[in-house]
Amino acid sequence: MINNSLKNITRAKGLENAIIVSILLFLFSLFFPQHDSFLLLLINEVLVFLVLYFILSYIKPLLGSKTDSPFTLVLNAGILAALVFSIISISDSLFGSLADKDANLNIIYSLFSIILIFIFIVAAIYILASFRELFFLRQKTDPGMYFNTMQVFFLLTFFSSLLLKIDPDFDYPYNSFFVVSIVLISLNSLRVAWIAFLVKKQKLYLLLISTILSILFGFNFGLLLSETNTVRQIIFSFSPGFYSVLNLTMIYGMIYFGVIFFTTLFHLPTAEAFDRKAQEASSLMDLTKLITQVFDFKELAETVTTITAKVCNSYSAWLVTKKEIEYTLNSVHHISYVDADKLTKMLLDSEESDLLNVQTFSYDTVSTELRNEMREFKMIAIAPLKLHGVINGFLFTARHKDVNFDEDEKKSLQAFADYATVALENAKLLAESIEKERLEKELDVARDIQRKILPNHVPYSKNFQAATLFVPAFEVGGDYYDFFELEGEKLGFIVADVSGKGISASFIMAEVKGIFESLSKLILNPRSLLVYVNEILKKSLDKKSFVTVIYGVIDKQSGELNFARAGHPPVLLCSDNKVKRLQPSGIGIGLDYSSGFVNSLKEMQIVLKNDDIVAFYSDGIPEAKNAKLEDFGYERLEKIILQNKNKNLDEITNILMHDLAIFSKDHWQHDDITLVLIKWNKKN
Repeated sequence: MINNSLKNITRAKGLENAIIVSILLFLFSLFFPQHDSFLLLLINEVLVFLVLYFILSYIKPLLGSKTDSPFTLVLNAGILAALVFSIISISDSLFGSLADKDANLNIIYSLFSIILIFIFIVAAIYILASFRELFFLRQKTDPGMYFNTMQVFFLLTFFSSLLLKIDPDFDYPYNSFFVVSIVLISLNSLRVAWIAFLVKKQKLYLLLISTILSILFGFNFGLLLSETNTVRQIIFSFSPGFYSVLNLTMIYGMIYFGVIFFTTLFHLPTAEAFDRKAQEASSLMDLTKLITQVFDFKELAETVTTITAKVCNSYSAWLVTKKEIEYTLNSVHHISYVDADKLTKMLLDSEESDLLNVQTFSYDTVSTELRNEMREFKMIAIAPLKLHGVINGFLFTARHKDVNFDEDEKKSLQAFADYATVALENAKLLAESIEKERLEKELDVARDIQRKILPNHVPYSKNFQAATLFVPAFEVGGDYYDFFELEGEKLGFIVADVSGKGISASFIMAEVKGIFESLSKLILNPRSLLVYVNEILKKSLDKKSFVTVIYGVIDKQSGELNFARAGHPPVLLCSDNKVKRLQPSGIGIGLDYSSGFVNSLKEMQIVLKNDDIVAFYSDGIPEAKNAKLEDFGYERLEKIILQNKNKNLDEITNILMHDLAIFSKDHWQHDDITLVLIKWNKKN
């Protein structure tokens, strides 16, 4: 975040400087359209150079974010080159009539000329900046010295053009710097390492683009050399230095895209092999992730067959597992279950099969009976699923074409089978563990975590009383409450509930505790704190998890209560012999990380009076069910608080728990029960 802020500041500063210097250059060109003296020419060239420099400092950070998509840089450079070509091509018809007049007296001609110059300046700098990003892309070492040296000679070429104004015959320095710049351009154009990382389709596309752009830049350079071209006359008259840089830019584009064409052409023969290896590596990585992240057996089996067919250049694939002597067909890809089952039985019963290694079957070499079942398949390969020397199943893949599986493809198939074996075995073992033991260890750990994150005692104050109730469900959930002593005689409190159950919910809640303990000391505003917590938990919560929260701050002296609600059940306020539901808007943490969460979140402020009771709770209370699956409901909860408002808060929690137990005695507790009561009773 800090780096992005610094980049934004640098980019904004570069744009501000570019605008200021551009305005100075614009005014200077209007007042001095003809640079009759060396001093005026020098001032003009310095201003042009500063404009080029500041525009470059603004564009470079913008292009830095596009380095992962080199085609964007190439296409943008090509579009600007086409724009330059279009302007040069039609310049004579657009500016020819004005050019015949006295330029000093023709204000329209001057304005159009200056606008044209600025278009060419932006185009040239953007193209050069694009070439710079492509130059450094995918480089293993830092070749910055080579590119910086070329930039230095660009600069020397730019300012050496002034010598031609002093003495046209003194052109040796200018020509020398210009030639050296071209040599450096040629050397730097050879650094195109990023091409090797393109897939075959992209390389074919790049061949066409590079051909067009190389010709386009060449045409631009040729047109700029023509002394009769109006654009050439305008640019050279305005700034000989920029005219030189523009020529070098066109030469750079012509050479660079020519090199890209031939480099891409030489990469084409190995492109298909590179794509296949990259696909194999990517698929193996995906399978590695599946081993640790996905435990659904069916989902794993379907993923394995899909990836196998894709990587092995096959049309179909299917997976069978073995238990004792029985085979079970688990998943198929581009083949029916009936056909896959028949082929499996015949192939595994074939005397030709070697079940210990990858085995291939060709349509032309198998028995007539097996050939009838293979039908449209010309080649089938089988890889055993081996674990600790025991075969637990087989992975099949089939082709329509009569193309044999080479050694690399067999190795890839066996590697996929080995990874699939581990992944499927993990899924099977976990499923059995859940079914037999109900993950007792997970529940024990979750209970322990949940017990540790809850406070040991409730806060004490002479102005109010607090009481809590927490009853965990059989399946451990993620309910949590806590209190935070804040500065200025204030007390922060939270009641939260993580979606789902089990150890994952407990771990998330432990993280929530740490976050609130840290931030409550720094951020007093409840709404601002919840917004910040939502951003922090972005990396911790998966798409299926969210947290509902009530967070508030109470002033121990005044009784002022500020709170915000993120998807949690409404707050109950018992005051003046009635109970109100306070429900400021807000969605759960983790449901939305955009501005929608911020906009939905509202804060509420109330001032407690003597004998007022505020209740914060989780949905385990109103959603507790009886044998008829009826909810305990908000009305019963409100009635208990109202009828017992004059009693001690601990007595109220006991009465509530008693009524809940009787209500749901014939139905198991499906969620945690959490309650926090605060009663204001300030003595004057």
